[in-house]
Amino acid sequence: MSEDIFARLKQDHEDHRKLLDRLADTSGESEERKSLLEQFTKDVKSHAAAEEQALYSTMLRKPETTDETRHSVAEHHEIDEMLNDLAATDMSSSAWKTKFDKLDHDYRHHINEEEEDHFPDFENYLTQEDEEHMREVFDRRKEEEKAQAEVTPEKMEDAKE
Repeated sequence: MSEDIFARLKQDHEDHRKLLDRLADTSGESEERKSLLEQFTKDVKSHAAAEEQALYSTMLRKPETTDETRHSVAEHHEIDEMLNDLAATDMSSSAWKTKFDKLDHDYRHHINEEEEDHFPDFENYLTQEDEEHMREVFDRRKEEEKAQAEVTPEKMEDAKE
């Protein structure tokens, strides 16, 4: 099962990489850019919430993985702030592209770190009970979170320069 949850998380990550690639190919305030940003934002926010509730809540109970877990959860919050700031920025401005490039870099770094470092380490500490919990929680929570997820920009005047 641990392979199942990690395979499921990695599939989401691969979908996110593809969306980032497609977003990078857009320009200006196009409908395509708006639509892709909304899709990416809702999927990443719902993925992160479900991942925290299924995987990271489990890993926080393991002293050996507490530091890695806290690190990843903190990065989720940073990415959420970056998404909100990006949504508040004029899509046709050079600032939008600069912010998108930073988000793209930081998010790819985050998911690569999870896949290459954290997930293999976490597998060493999972019990059958943990696996059953994660199986039950992840997909259900992701769907619930995605249904409620919003692109929530800060006010345009509050967008970071």
